[in-house]
Amino acid sequence: MYEPTQLRTFLAVAQTLSFTRAADRLGLRQSTVSQHVRRLEEATGRALFSRDTHRVELTEDGEAMLGFARTILQAHERAAAFFGGTRLRGRLRFGASEDFVTTRLPEILESFRREHPEVDLELTVELSGTLQARLAAGRLDLILAKRRGTESGGRLVWEDSLIWIGAPGLRIEPDRPVPLILYPPPGITRARALEALEAQGRAWRIACTSSSLSANVAAARAGLGVMAHTRGLVPPGLVPVPARAGLPDLGEVGFVLRRGRRGGEAQEAADALAEAILAGGDRLHRPR
Repeated sequence: MYEPTQLRTFLAVAQTLSFTRAADRLGLRQSTVSQHVRRLEEATGRALFSRDTHRVELTEDGEAMLGFARTILQAHERAAAFFGGTRLRGRLRFGASEDFVTTRLPEILESFRREHPEVDLELTVELSGTLQARLAAGRLDLILAKRRGTESGGRLVWEDSLIWIGAPGLRIEPDRPVPLILYPPPGITRARALEALEAQGRAWRIACTSSSLSANVAAARAGLGVMAHTRGLVPPGLVPVPARAGLPDLGEVGFVLRRGRRGGEAQEAADALAEAILAGGDRLHRPR
């Protein structure tokens, strides 16, 4: 009843909330993406998206279809692998940004390991800039990492705004340097925060630096300062800094999958894990 191709297109639109970005991810024309969604809506007899010239949002039926689409596609891929006689094996070195520590990425990885028990999955959790360097050096086969909204490359999983967050009730005095909680270089959010403050001419000071998300969150909860973070991944106990604080806009950030160049079994396993992450991408900006 529901075509896998149309379901994949639906998931891409649902995760990016953009027909244009979904087309870029899938390598299709935007008109083809619209056609796939229209045919799926005709098959269900329900509107899956509400959309106008400015934004795309899931309807209640669209939210329900998310789970069904993932289940159908996973079953389809398992059946294809079984009857095709293909069994993935080998060593797969996967790197994920610190941002995903508190998301449902472990559930996606657990499902992948269960479906491909002969793949030796090695996980590295690091800053996005560090993951990019290790991928370029051939030390990783696949990474899920941030890229700036102005950059290109990689398969887009989803895009979101960067915002300032801090402890509830934290006051930012306009005549005093902004206390910052930062990742060390080459952190992408660090670079964006400093660039935005410098462009505004706003004084700042470093209150805490750590490569650990947990440590930075603890510092923020203690009221030491503010940190730049993805809007859809705000940790519990922290809130967006009010606009009256006058902090500069931080722009957009994309989360993308990038593959290495090792080839062979590693490439096949990386392709399979990439598809699993893309299928479950909406779960990555929902807390566990």
